[in-house]
Amino acid sequence: MPHPYVLLSAAVSLDGYLDDTGPERLLLSGPADFDRVDEVRASVDAILVGAGTIRADNPRLLVNSPVRRADRVAAGRPEYPLKVTVSGSGDLDPEANFWHTGGEKVVYTTEKGAERARAVGLAADVVPLGAELDWRQLLTHLHDVRGVRRLMVEGGGQIHTQLLRQGLADELQLVLAPLFVGEPGAPRLFGPGPYQGGRLRLVETRPVGDVVLMRYEPTAPGSGPLPSAADHHWLALACELAAACPPSRTAFSVGAVVVAADGTELARGHSREGDDPVVHAEEAALAKITPGDPRLASATVYSSLEPCARRASRPSPCARLILAAGVRRVVTAWREPDTFVAGADGSGVLAGGGAEVVVLAEFEGRAMAPNRHLVR
Repeated sequence: MPHPYVLLSAAVSLDGYLDDTGPERLLLSGPADFDRVDEVRASVDAILVGAGTIRADNPRLLVNSPVRRADRVAAGRPEYPLKVTVSGSGDLDPEANFWHTGGEKVVYTTEKGAERARAVGLAADVVPLGAELDWRQLLTHLHDVRGVRRLMVEGGGQIHTQLLRQGLADELQLVLAPLFVGEPGAPRLFGPGPYQGGRLRLVETRPVGDVVLMRYEPTAPGSGPLPSAADHHWLALACELAAACPPSRTAFSVGAVVVAADGTELARGHSREGDDPVVHAEEAALAKITPGDPRLASATVYSSLEPCARRASRPSPCARLILAAGVRRVVTAWREPDTFVAGADGSGVLAGGGAEVVVLAEFEGRAMAPNRHLVR
């Protein structure tokens, strides 16, 4: 199901701590970075913190700039982003600043936690997610029911850790502060445990006052039927490649990217690439990889359009080429319409050959855009 774009935001000391063990919150950032964070808050639809952060820091989570708030209202948005917290127990202080500042609030909790949260009279919408907290269900509810398209997550470390481990974070904005904490009992940003493999992609680095902002995106594909945030990034790239295809009235414009399990891009291609007027995107990408490359067995093919099951221009359709290459996971945006081939079912061919097919329908519009002259 569609999820919001999830942006993790945090500041840490040079030795990786979020705070020290003193009674007052350690201010890691300076005025310039606080203003940057305010700008990011103004750009999102919702801000999320865990219940532990509310207890420890008693944050207000406001957009402080009157100009930015006015700009939100002028754009038809609420003055403040929706404020979201997560608590399995529902043990929340109704007098905390979180509930009495800003705009609307929502609490995601368990069935038992909802009883407790409602009993204390929280000034918020209380949403139970079942016997246990489920991040995918939470994000789907935010997207579908609350209309949240961009979600900023400001902590704490346990929340950041869970979202990264489950492959649900689209971006990490990490600020590095020029100081050390050195206290073993102080909270760290990330806890130990299994994370997705692969290196994150550095998108931006810049000084903000005396701290340094680093922005990262995940690169490692998901596994099986559950999409990861990186799946969205790679499929978006495939859609961009489709838009770069030479136009045609007799064939679709399609982009494709082949990505190893560790997030390494193996190859990319698009329809009618180079001097070949009939080459398909997946075919063009796979042709650039040495046959038998051991990384193909655990790789993912991203294609803006479902790989073809039948074609007249080549002996082997793309679905068969993918299976022959050893790839067993395909992520696509758009099922092939009957424009040129009646009853096209590349996904069925792939599934019959043992491949997992993941359709991210929220990208369908991007995949269709360069083909609107071909389909209604």
